[in-house]
Order: sequence, then structure tokens, then C-alpha cells
Amino acid sequence: MPTRNELGSHGESLAAAYLTSAGLRVLDRNWRCREGELDIVARDGDALVFCEVKTRRGLGFGDPVEAVTPVKQRRLRTLAQRWLAAHDEHAPELRFDVVGVLVRPSRPALVTHLRAAFL
Repeated sequence: MPTRNELGSHGESLAAAYLTSAGLRVLDRNWRCREGELDIVARDGDALVFCEVKTRRGLGFGDPVEAVTPVKQRRLRTLAQRWLAAHDEHAPELRFDVVGVLVRPSRPALVTHLRAAFL
């Protein structure tokens, strides 16, 4: 049984692969600052995408994408501002996506990608 950190890391790797196959270009992973961590920062055409990844083993606590609460959304907006201040990346559009990864025994993981999940 993988630890929570191992499960999260596995989910983030699956999410990055999924996003890449969907045509996004991953710019940064696990970027950290004092306020927290951004899981994935990517470019989707003209859009700069800040992506939160939630990984679960089951649905006992709901679908993984439901774990991005309004409090977490506010934190992600702050983290996006910090990332933009620290990097020379510009985009006419900023977007917040959520990727849910449901790891299932003996079956492939189920990946759900919510584009523009919140403002």
C-alpha cells in the first residue's frame, strides 16, 4: 500500500502525462513558495493553466475533484500570483483546472480533467 505522499506523486505523474497527451505543455511541477505548492503549471495555447491534482484510492470521501474547496481555490489564486511574480511567463488568459485521479486496484486509473474549474 503506497503512502499518501507516494499516492499523490503517482497521481501527479498520471495527471502530467494526461495533460501532455491532451496538448498542454507542462512548464512546472510541484512549485513551492512560503504559501504552499502548485501541482502543475502548464501552457494550453495562449492560456497559462494552474492545475490542482487530487488523487484518491476510492470514493469514500467523494470524487477527487470535489476536494478543491473554496478555501483551497483562494490559496491557489495566491500561489498563481506568486508563481507569475517569480517567472517570466505572460499569457492573455489565466485558467485554473482541476485533475482528479482515481487509482483503482487491477484497473487503469480514472482521470477527470475539469477545465476552468473555478475563477
